[in-house]
Amino acid sequence: MTSDPAASPARRAPAGAAVLREDVTEAIRAAVVEELAAVGFARMSIEGIARRAGVGKTAVYRRWKSKLHLVLDLVGAFAADGLPVPATGSLHGDVRALLEVMSHVLRHPVASAVIPDLLVEAARNPEIADAVRGAILEGQRRLAEGIVAEAVARGELSESATPDRALDLAIGPLYWRQVVVRDEVPAGYLDDLARSVVAGLRAA
Repeated sequence: MTSDPAASPARRAPAGAAVLREDVTEAIRAAVVEELAAVGFARMSIEGIARRAGVGKTAVYRRWKSKLHLVLDLVGAFAADGLPVPATGSLHGDVRALLEVMSHVLRHPVASAVIPDLLVEAARNPEIADAVRGAILEGQRRLAEGIVAEAVARGELSESATPDRALDLAIGPLYWRQVVVRDEVPAGYLDDLARSVVAGLRAA
């Protein structure tokens, strides 16, 4: 006799296959931002994050194995990783597009609150330095590599031009203004900076 499927007890999900609730994940991310603003990265704890989010510590550890990975996940969401390489047809246009993206990233409250703390910690801890480099710099370097390679192919730059120099010239002034000094970016600033970056790359 065939049993009625409707009368059978619901099957339990296999161990380890629990679906992570998105509302809990977002509550934890919001709690991280609040905890960072309140105590900074060094004093931030999984316990404090869980308390702010109204969840148990295990809910946090199911998603991230440490507070560093949790914060890097947040920062990575606002970094340049995954963005297409600018393709405006000119070096100035591509650099200007890169600056627009980076300025937007640095204006975001999560990035502006987290990145300075992470850089301080990175100076003390090689593991954190490597993780920060992967989360923040790799996406930016990929964009710069694409911009420089296209400019070399078009004959706008010599083959001696490097992506690292492009990032130094472009991101350094933006970071100083928006994160360290916390000044507004005035109208025309990104255009002027793009011209300076292009001039610096051509002088290399």
